Formats: sequence, structure tokens, C-alpha cells
Amino acid sequence: MMQINYWAILVAALIPLIMGFIWYHPKVFGTVWMKEVGLTEEQMKGQMFGVFIFSIILSALIAFFLQMVTIHQFGAMGMIGGDEMNAKESYAAFMKDYGMAYRSFGHGALHSFMAGVFFVFPMIAINAMFERKSWKYTIINTAYWTITITIMGGIICGWYAPDGFYWVTQK
Repeated sequence: MMQINYWAILVAALIPLIMGFIWYHPKVFGTVWMKEVGLTEEQMKGQMFGVFIFSIILSALIAFFLQMVTIHQFGAMGMIGGDEMNAKESYAAFMKDYGMAYRSFGHGALHSFMAGVFFVFPMIAINAMFERKSWKYTIINTAYWTITITIMGGIICGWYAPDGFYWVTQK
């Protein structure tokens, strides 16, 4: 049965917060971003604890979803309806031959990067156009999320227990 690595999900869920501290720092893109969204430093001050906690919870949902994008074995499991006990012998043979194929940081990063380009970018761009936001706003946010989910997907795909973390594909 395909195991969910909750440690990988938890660690990946922290990446948006860490990346946000860097990406939206005033010396990186924070000042430009605040100008593009029409916020001042005064408006940004205040109680952020709840925002950070809820952000981690929402990031865990993203991380959970990224498993399905980056780990092909979940697709194989889906093809049999999620129940290995009712699978045909060909499924067992397939999993024996390809069980951990393409489980690496690089593979997960690649699929997540593609999700950033082909899903995140259009979604942010559509919202930005209707909100009358600039292309600068679109690029800053799209780049942040694309880099962030690229790292998250790499962690999720490359870290599988109990074997450890793999940077390159193991067969």
C-alpha cells in the first residue's frame, strides 16, 4: 500500500513560510510587492500569529496535494481503485518492477515546477487581470509560488520512509 509520509508533508508545509520570509523581505521583493498591492508597512504590522498558523495548515493541504502530482505510484494506486487486495497480478508485477521509480528530489521538483508554470501562473494571472493588478505583481507572486512548490514537491517525492531521502532516482 502506498504510504503517506507525514514528516515530508510537515516539512514541506513549512517551506512557504520560510520562502515568504526571504522572498517578501523588504530587501528582496517585499517593498515592491507592498507597493503593487497597495499596502504600507504600518498596515503590515500587527498580530501575525494566526496568519502564520493558518498558512501552515493551508500549506499542508498544498503539500498533501503535491504527492499526487509528484509521486507516480499514487497514480498506479488510483488505476486499481486504491485497493491493492482487489488488484490483478499485473499490478503486483508492475510495482515489483517499478515500485520506487522516479522517487527523487529532482523528479518531484520537475513536476512541481511544471505545475507552477502551467497551473499557478495562469491562476494568478487571471486573478491579477480582474483585480487590475500589474504584471509585476503577477510575476512576483507566480515566481514565489513556483519556486516554493518546486522545493516542496522535491521534498515530498524524494523523501520516502524508511529508506531516507533521495536526490537522484532510485531503482
